[in-house]
Amino acid sequence: MVFKKMLQKLGVGGPSVDTVLADPRVTPGGTLTGEVRIVGGEGEAEIEHIALSLVTRVERGDQGQHMVEFHRVVVAGPTKLAAKQDRTIPFSIPVPWETPITEVGGQRLPRMELGLRTELSIAKAVDKGDLDPVYVVPLESQDAVLEAFGQLGFHFKSADLEAGRIYGIRQELPFFQEIEFYPPQQFAGRINEVELTLVASHEGLVVVLEADKRGGFGGGGQDVIGRWEASHREAAELDWARMFHEWMDKVASRRASMFGGHGGHYGGHGGHRGGGMGGMIAGAAAGVVGGMMIGEMMDGFGEDEGGGEEG
Repeated sequence: MVFKKMLQKLGVGGPSVDTVLADPRVTPGGTLTGEVRIVGGEGEAEIEHIALSLVTRVERGDQGQHMVEFHRVVVAGPTKLAAKQDRTIPFSIPVPWETPITEVGGQRLPRMELGLRTELSIAKAVDKGDLDPVYVVPLESQDAVLEAFGQLGFHFKSADLEAGRIYGIRQELPFFQEIEFYPPQQFAGRINEVELTLVASHEGLVVVLEADKRGGFGGGGQDVIGRWEASHREAAELDWARMFHEWMDKVASRRASMFGGHGGHYGGHGGHRGGGMGGMIAGAAAGVVGGMMIGEMMDGFGEDEGGGEEG
């Protein structure tokens, strides 16, 4: 009997857990719903808690990639489960607004991995199960930005999550997403690549572009930052393609004068949107929002290594 209890503590003959999502697709700021289904093992079990966590893979500089838990909800507290007993626990989990996008236009963003993990704690032993994949699709405001990249002829290069925080922008998560693009042909030779970061919140969207610019002072390249912000409603209607094209034009053509910078909330009106972004990932990808600051240097990106990392 003692040996049997010891085996149960190790998970042998203990309860089994299966998490079922009603829909694995969700938008930032949305809600994941589903059920945790538990089946009792060979004997009675005292469950201390059941928790669900959102987990993703994050780059941490020279340390490489690590799985990071960035949102955790306890869906059941202490309870007893009889042998062979079935129990179903429904759940509804709010998804953080800053959750990275993993799918655009039906195409997965390469290297973006995100899942829901179920944690079962019995007798101080914690079992962290496999990840159930979760697919995060853009908000309408984010999709408007991404479509503009497709319209302008950008080509998708890569996407990753970087540990740290962006200078001057309020963030809740200890990392941010970068989606990298090769510029349209008309800017080839003057701009190497453009990186897009979308930071969503309940209030709206902040869009950050970083252009790796060739030439410049003494022939060396510089990183130039453009930043916009708007409400979600405004962002869905803005003519992003025109705004980005104007910004790229200035980045490519201006030299010393561009580093003075200017800012302010963009008050433009909506423009025509068309084309598609999904095909750009299979063959490339896209995005951005309102309040323009041209000429901030790359030292605006600061690292904050804090956050719930797991090895």
